[in-house]
Amino acid sequence: MDFQNPKFNHLLDTWLDEDLGRGDLSSVSLNKHGSAYWLAKQSGVFCGGTLAKRIFQRLDTSIEVDLLRKEGEYFQKGQRLLEVHGPTASLASGERTALNLAMRLSGIATTTAALVKELKGTGIHLADTRKTTPGLRVVEKYAFRCGGGINHRLGLDDAAMLKENHIAWAGSITQAVNKIKATAPWTSKIIVEVETPEQAEEATIAGVDGILLDEIAPNVLIDLVPKLRALASRTNSDDGTGRIVLEASGVDPMQIKAFAKTGINLISTSAPMTRSKWSDFSMRFEAG
Repeated sequence: MDFQNPKFNHLLDTWLDEDLGRGDLSSVSLNKHGSAYWLAKQSGVFCGGTLAKRIFQRLDTSIEVDLLRKEGEYFQKGQRLLEVHGPTASLASGERTALNLAMRLSGIATTTAALVKELKGTGIHLADTRKTTPGLRVVEKYAFRCGGGINHRLGLDDAAMLKENHIAWAGSITQAVNKIKATAPWTSKIIVEVETPEQAEEATIAGVDGILLDEIAPNVLIDLVPKLRALASRTNSDDGTGRIVLEASGVDPMQIKAFAKTGINLISTSAPMTRSKWSDFSMRFEAG
């Protein structure tokens, strides 16, 4: 993610203004330069150092930030993550905002990395969802990538994705898909979330690009996945390859290995966003 993009400044200002308000009332007690470092109080995967640097320097351009851990790099309890140098009043004012975001994002990256590890060697990718904190989607999805996952839609304009309500209000999967094909740019992907094998077959015949198989058990997918690929090759592929992306969702993280044996392309999960704990960091002043 390009945190240097000027368009990102409005987010930085919003986050800082939330904490600073009319100004840091304690800053008047500080009148010198100093140094501090971030200490990891547990192990995990680091994410948010680059963002912390932008936060501190947005607050005060004279602050120097030395990143000691790369984004997506594992760290151990007791290790230093970064060092900051500058006016102590500015360091104190930016501390909480920078730490909060980095701890949140590192928690997401750590949880993501643990799930990605379960899929190692399977060729299956772990994707995120749109279950993100309003206002933080872009950075939470960045953290997911730092943990080794891949991003699903960033927003509704990335692809047409039909879910349960869309299908009910449109009348059928086929009707909904045909309407989208008639209006959307030809470059747009169409994905349908299904809950039954019958819906999955209908979506395949309708010519969608991807099917999200929601809460369908692994023992059902074992037989359904090759059936859908064969159906796609017969009905919706000029070259006979039957290219269609099959994705499992509603997956219990404890069953992820069982889903990995079904032949799907992706597993999507909101768990790193909705269930992960914050990593625990603290900022300590440097004596001397």
